[in-house]
Amino acid sequence: MTPEKKKKPTKKATAKKQKPEDNNESVKESASAKKTAQKVPSIRIRLSAFDHIVLDEAIGKIVETSERSGAIIHGPIPLPTKIKKFTVNKSTFVHKDARDQYEMRTHRRLIDLTGTTFKTIESLQSLSLPSGVDIEIKMG
Repeated sequence: MTPEKKKKPTKKATAKKQKPEDNNESVKESASAKKTAQKVPSIRIRLSAFDHIVLDEAIGKIVETSERSGAIIHGPIPLPTKIKKFTVNKSTFVHKDARDQYEMRTHRRLIDLTGTTFKTIESLQSLSLPSGVDIEIKMG
């Protein structure tokens, strides 16, 4: 064999020989740093009330304050109304056929907020809503 036919190591081969562990770790660290920087917190708000008019007023206030802070709003999404029915005897002793029927309707709505900032969270916490509205807030 002549010395001209010997294969010279390529750049890829020399890079692998140097320290492949260090290169992989730095790539992993930079990728995880990008993911944490791009992670956008989201808020899911579930509202429920017996009166749908009061519920719509509360939703209007939440949507208005979150729009001012620059959040992206998905909703309000109407969820199925839960209906509880009760049957009560009119008389205490006789007249078993005489009965009253009552029902309790629980109206529910869902709002998803994405692209939220600290300003959005702070404005939602200081918001005063009408009484009779139950609020569940989940962050994540």
